Amino acid sequence: MGHEPATEWQEDKCESFKIKLGLLMIVIYTIVYFAFIVIAVTNPQLMGRDVGSLNLAIAYGFGIIILAIIQALIYTFACSRKEKEAEDAIADKGETD
Repeated sequence: MGHEPATEWQEDKCESFKIKLGLLMIVIYTIVYFAFIVIAVTNPQLMGRDVGSLNLAIAYGFGIIILAIIQALIYTFACSRKEKEAEDAIADKGETD
């Protein structure tokens, strides 16, 4: 019984784009999260201040979670669009040959 992939895998023409975008998003997320940690360690009173009905620590924490979700959506959308462009370029090239 063979344990091969169920689908045919092809070369990923968008790999460099995906790596660059992913690294950029990791850097942005790391900076935002690092700022959260620095504020929490160096100025815990600031994290205790009210922002609306929540304190800053809770609001910032939810913001970090929301940022991760937004980044995931942006990454998925951008990579899907780039893959579609690559497929269209290959299809156009195939038609002209």
